[in-house]
Amino acid sequence: MPVEMSRERFEELVGEALDEVPQELLRLLDNVVILVQDEPPPGEGNLLGLYEGYALTERGWDYAGVLPDRILIFRGPTLRMCEDEDQVVEEVAVTVVHELAHHFGISDERLHELGWD
Repeated sequence: MPVEMSRERFEELVGEALDEVPQELLRLLDNVVILVQDEPPPGEGNLLGLYEGYALTERGWDYAGVLPDRILIFRGPTLRMCEDEDQVVEEVAVTVVHELAHHFGISDERLHELGWD
């Protein structure tokens, strides 16, 4: 049974997850916004988060005047996969770290090797 949680509470959890990220890393974020959406794009099913943009490692001398990268955290799939609020808190934290890692140029394969599935 999916967890019942308001959008406001879910957004609070995303904020709390960001509060746990070391300030040294947060200061390195550049031209990126973090948003909550209810559902992933059509066909993406149970996707919990998505990074859209140019990782810091891919930005060259010609990187200028572009819209901010986006980190999307999807509420619906997260609530459907979790059994209680504690599990939602954990999944949100892992998803936020996972998507932030993509902003820093860390691939899914490397995250898997590091245990951040």
